[in-house]
Amino acid sequence: MIRFVTFRRFLLQFCLLLLTVPAVFSQSGAFSSEDALKRDSVGSRTANSGRGEVYFRQGVQSYYRGNFNEAIMLFESALNELPEENVILDWLGKAYYRSGAEGSALQHWEYASSAGYGGPLLKNRIEIVKNRRNSDNSFEPTDKYTEAWSFSGRRNDTLLFSKPVSVLPDRDGTVWVLCYGTNQLIRMDVNGFIVERSNGAIGNDFDRPLDLIRLKDGNMLVSEFSGDRLSLFDSKGRFIKAFGSKGTGVGNVIGPQYLAQDSLSNIYVTDCGNIRVDVFDKDGKGLFFFGQKTEGFEGLHSPTGIAVYDDVIYVADAYSGAVYKFDQAGNYTGLLCREKTFSRPESMKLWNGYLVVCDKNHVYSIDIATGSVFENMNTGKAPSRVTCAVPDINGNILVTDYVTDEVYVMAKLPELAGGFFVQIEKIDSTKFPKVTVDLKVENRYRQSVVGLKVNNFLLTENKAPVQDFKFEGSAYRNETADITVIVDRSEYARGSEEAVNTAVKEIAQAMNGKGILRIVSAGKIPLAEYTGSPSGALNFSVKGLKNPYSTECELDSAIRLAANPLIDGEKKSAIILVGSGKVTQGAFKTYGLADLACYLNNNSIALSSVLTGQGSADREIAYLCNATPGNEYYVYREEGLKDIVKDIIDLPSGIYQFSFTSRLKTNFGEKYLPLEAEVYLMNRSGRDETGYFAPLE
Repeated sequence: MIRFVTFRRFLLQFCLLLLTVPAVFSQSGAFSSEDALKRDSVGSRTANSGRGEVYFRQGVQSYYRGNFNEAIMLFESALNELPEENVILDWLGKAYYRSGAEGSALQHWEYASSAGYGGPLLKNRIEIVKNRRNSDNSFEPTDKYTEAWSFSGRRNDTLLFSKPVSVLPDRDGTVWVLCYGTNQLIRMDVNGFIVERSNGAIGNDFDRPLDLIRLKDGNMLVSEFSGDRLSLFDSKGRFIKAFGSKGTGVGNVIGPQYLAQDSLSNIYVTDCGNIRVDVFDKDGKGLFFFGQKTEGFEGLHSPTGIAVYDDVIYVADAYSGAVYKFDQAGNYTGLLCREKTFSRPESMKLWNGYLVVCDKNHVYSIDIATGSVFENMNTGKAPSRVTCAVPDINGNILVTDYVTDEVYVMAKLPELAGGFFVQIEKIDSTKFPKVTVDLKVENRYRQSVVGLKVNNFLLTENKAPVQDFKFEGSAYRNETADITVIVDRSEYARGSEEAVNTAVKEIAQAMNGKGILRIVSAGKIPLAEYTGSPSGALNFSVKGLKNPYSTECELDSAIRLAANPLIDGEKKSAIILVGSGKVTQGAFKTYGLADLACYLNNNSIALSSVLTGQGSADREIAYLCNATPGNEYYVYREEGLKDIVKDIIDLPSGIYQFSFTSRLKTNFGEKYLPLEAEVYLMNRSGRDETGYFAPLE
């Protein structure tokens, strides 16, 4: 009996000792000394802090699994136990951001920032997210661009290229540059390194190449001013054939300059020597020419830039300074810009419903609807002659300067001041100490930054570079996408069963057996109808759906249901809404349009619609297609839906994957391990800081 009392007293004393362990011992919990959870007034580890650390650890793991709602609940529980811990506020904001509730995310980040947490990095994140919510990030004709950096034709005493005249960006971030001086077609990466060179056809080199365009079939076409011919190359820069020859007849050219193509795949080239526009079919056969004096039109004097929009041909004239309009038959139809609008216009490229014109040392944009002209940039008073300006995949404008032998990369001023928006989206530590990281890089306007190389990144743990750093891959190169098709089950869709069947079958066929196809029916209550290989839906029929037609369909819940499994799938993913394009009453009663758009964008999911009838979609669906990188299609359009999956795969994705070997001690998996990432590109940069947990031991 005495022994039992003694043991019980010993056990009680031992428990009290555990509650009064010095703070230095309690560092074995989740957080390092720098970010340690708050202790009680005497510095001991309380029961609250223990529970809070467990909730926090589980929340981080749920976040990296893509379970953002679960993560929010766990972080809220952790915050209840440890209300003064700002790192939990930061993570709670991240979870709200990825779930689409950007307003709630900002509230938590601002609260943490006001308490002194996060420093300039958190302040910059708050500012960027606010800017995205309060502005339209599409191209505006009044936007001003300034030089971010440039690629010079000379490096030290080495000549790399001279007299660049035309530039053509690729979707992988590389850019083709046509060089008049060195008679070459070169390809450069985003860091300005030349990765390919072409002198033209073997035994028949370029002879003063002047313009370069990409044709609808993916091939590239080059005009050769002194060679009096057009040269065709494949998408890799390999010569295919040449057509056109010197002369004055149909199919002849003398000093061909700028190029364009219409919806019929006919090719237009401004002809300097013949003072006209020559027209060829897609195979290079001469069709006709136009631009001579006719009744009501004095004729072209010095045709230069040319572009096609809605099958209207626009031609700039260097002598008159005007831009003229013609139909596809070459008939003059009027002026877009009157004479002397420009001093000496050269190339004219189409961008987002505007014509971008180079004029000596200026770049202008023309509103096609009104003919209004806006200045986008100028190179100042130094000797300069810009010849081509086009947008690249990363939201910049690339400009060739014939005089200075440079290719300028122009960006909006806020881009230069704020840098990149970098997010560590996922950390997989299941094979610790090997760790895999998914990193997303965007500009301030939510556009993905593609084409970055391993030397553009730096990963550190506790500010020390990680070991065994390896670049695992880039999502923009992926040729596979996961797709969820939402089938409209509203009463508006009744009677369009055959059109729906056609759409789903064509989408499944276009996936070529790659990726995962899911089908969700949007009825009164959305249902997941199918998940599996696209080949399993090649015989899809609306009759097999479990969800009946309804007068009220919760489209918002259907979109969330469709999006959730895509988050942890392929890096490229999309939702395709197939149906009438009409929305029922209460379609967005649970989730607002803005929050849905944020949820999709913040998880790199595009939303497109396929309409089963003629006309346009209701404004809610149109908004989501426009707010995400999606498109609208008509099920019976002439070209069919075979390109819908290609359009999804071609969307830029700024997600990069890395692996490394961690050197940090895990305390049996209970310690929060910090990770930092920095991205550099020329004079722009961005960074993110986060953390993770190793598996419990």
